Amino acid sequence: MGGRALRTAFLALMLLLLCAPLVVVAGVSLNAQKRLLFPPEGLSLEWYGEMVTSDDWLGPIGNSLTIAALSALVALSIALPLAYALWRRRIFYARALYAIGLAPFILPPVISALGFLIFWNSIGYSGRIENVILSHGIFLVTLPLVTISLGLETIDRAVFEAAATLGADQRTTIRTVMLPLIVPYIISGYAFAFVLSLNEYIIAYMVAGFTVETLPIKIFSSLRYGYTPVMAAVSVLFVALAALIFGLIGRFGDLPKLLGAWTPEKR
Repeated sequence: MGGRALRTAFLALMLLLLCAPLVVVAGVSLNAQKRLLFPPEGLSLEWYGEMVTSDDWLGPIGNSLTIAALSALVALSIALPLAYALWRRRIFYARALYAIGLAPFILPPVISALGFLIFWNSIGYSGRIENVILSHGIFLVTLPLVTISLGLETIDRAVFEAAATLGADQRTTIRTVMLPLIVPYIISGYAFAFVLSLNEYIIAYMVAGFTVETLPIKIFSSLRYGYTPVMAAVSVLFVALAALIFGLIGRFGDLPKLLGAWTPEKR
């Protein structure tokens, strides 16, 4: 009984430590005064209204959403054919290719950011939103690569043989058999890349600087000129968006399975 109480207390403490910053930020966003105070002095939704009406904040929010949506698509377009080739062909250098796909996310972000900065400057094409999209897409390719690879490993290869026996060519088999089976893994990989791109700062700043102002860049630059509860309101919005996305994945998908907790049935 003592062990269970200790475990419960430990989990409660961890939950408190994780939730405390969110509670503080949410409280600040409701402050009636234009100050970062907690507990808030009075309650007001004024800062949420300013967030959705001020061009100073709508621009970075739009940039962040555009970059996240397109960079996640870039990451997915690279990861899907790579994961399929490594799974279907079983080539001898598959592990090396898989490691290359994981490398951008394993390396410290500042090293990847420096590499992207040098590359874009060397070809004389820098300070544009497409630079950030492509850089984020390459950096985040690891996430859909891992989830799609997990999904492919759940497919019985005999299904492909059966489809070929029935006269289906490879393209038809991929479209009608493989893709429907791994759709949850594709969606989850896209969602993970989307959320992380929203919150990425170092690569976006080093690749485009203040010429393409994303939301994290806007928040950091605003800190230099003064504090405003709008920053807290924007943070709450993006935390809520991330929680909604991951909540939907957990609700309509098998989250343990998507994270790799899967074992084939023994016959």
